[in-house]
Amino acid sequence: MAFTSLRVAVQRTRILPEWVRRADAAAGRAVNGRHAHPLVDRFWSRVTGFADRGVLWWTLAGVLAVTRRRRAAARGLVSLLVASALTNLIAKEVFGGDRPLLADVPIARQLPKPPITPSFPSGHSASAAAFAAGVALERPAIGAAIAPVALGVGYSRLHTGAHWLSDVVGGLALGAGVAALGALVVRPKPRTGTAPPPAPASSGTDRPLPASPDGEGVFIVANRSSGMSVVRADPLRAIAERLPRAAVHVLGDDEEPGGVVRAALAGEHPPSILGVCGGDGSVAAVAHEARAAGLPLFVVPGGTFNHFARAAGAASVDLAIDALQRGEGVRADVAELAFGEDAPITVLNTASVGVYPDFVAEREQREEHLGKWLAAVVAAVRVLRRSQPVTVVVDGRRARVWTLYVGVGVNDPGTVAPLRRGRLDGGVLDVRMLHSDSRLRAAASLSFGRRTSAVFRTLRLLPRRIEMFRATSLEVIVRPRQGQPPGFAHDGEVALEAPAAASAELATPGYRTTIAVAPASLDVYRPASPAAG
Repeated sequence: MAFTSLRVAVQRTRILPEWVRRADAAAGRAVNGRHAHPLVDRFWSRVTGFADRGVLWWTLAGVLAVTRRRRAAARGLVSLLVASALTNLIAKEVFGGDRPLLADVPIARQLPKPPITPSFPSGHSASAAAFAAGVALERPAIGAAIAPVALGVGYSRLHTGAHWLSDVVGGLALGAGVAALGALVVRPKPRTGTAPPPAPASSGTDRPLPASPDGEGVFIVANRSSGMSVVRADPLRAIAERLPRAAVHVLGDDEEPGGVVRAALAGEHPPSILGVCGGDGSVAAVAHEARAAGLPLFVVPGGTFNHFARAAGAASVDLAIDALQRGEGVRADVAELAFGEDAPITVLNTASVGVYPDFVAEREQREEHLGKWLAAVVAAVRVLRRSQPVTVVVDGRRARVWTLYVGVGVNDPGTVAPLRRGRLDGGVLDVRMLHSDSRLRAAASLSFGRRTSAVFRTLRLLPRRIEMFRATSLEVIVRPRQGQPPGFAHDGEVALEAPAAASAELATPGYRTTIAVAPASLDVYRPASPAAG
């Protein structure tokens, strides 16, 4: 061991110039000699620990994939993998070098397991720079936001005494260089401005619906808390300009969409058309009341993802208003979800139990203070560290799964999580069972895009066993996990109270839920398909 240390020290002396070694020593003395609060030391230790094995960057990639920045996520991850391989398999073997002496590092800053691999260059710094630069090539604004995080990871290696300054600088340069070379091999997608909304969906049969050129007879529930994490024009302004006679009710803090709609229907002048401006959870709640009242549904995309509006073909405010003014629509399938003996609720996109509901519940707890995207990062990390598989009995068959997804209608077979339906008709449920595997693969299953799923599949990071089948109805018994009934998600909302109440109805631990497709049971405004036009 002494011979190895001597050889490495001599190697560093031979390769690095004298001025670099002097700069390293000066930077080390400055960092180690500066007194820091114990919480600061703990923070930088957590940062460097979170970046171990790329967990931080994989988590951010998952968030990018969920938010439809799949190409940026894929380029960032590929750059990271190449930079990590070059650093650990080649650069460290060629340059090597000894790490800072632990005797010079304050005890409170030292890592629980000091690294023993060669020092130059820093693998953490290379991975950080590669991911940030790779994302920046596809999404410059997002890359600029990630860059301080990457630099923070680099500094954390100095603060904890794991690397010299030259190691960090060399790692950052190597990672950025890998991303730049990647841009020469696969050029970034040119950004020529905002892409136009997708063409209207061709699924479902067009049908005439009551037209309202000025909004007469239309009652719209608006949820301003939806979609606050995305930047866009205010949809209510367009509604006020183009539908001046529509009645718009903005939800208060203690109001829920269903109650507001029922009150409007019970009023002196009940509406003839129900509308909603918000995310998928708000849309599903108003859709339930529209079905009960036998009224058509006017959907204005006002959430973060707007899965149902996009599937219907009303992906923008103007497209939705055009369809309402012309009286164009479609009859769509929905699903009915019931807990125990309770009355069923309407589901438009998907219902699930397992990792995804855990993720949504964790995110919602932190959104108010952290914002949606940062809350999503924290939630993904906590799910990765703490989540456990769920035991379910699906139509009498017992299984232990990370997540059970039940999508309404046929979904994309290339994705693991069927969160956005591909068709409005078909009369089937698309079921995906992600059987128990490692936590890392469970977190990778949160990649909702086809391209990201393909990357993870190539890297063998998706659950090894994914069972897919279709059905018209499903009975699911969910067993307790750690003594508590797991939450059940539907259209981005997580139900906790209903599963707990349903759990009390069974003689054995757990709760029973049923979900069945309701074909052609909701009239929705959307532009007529090109063939009909």
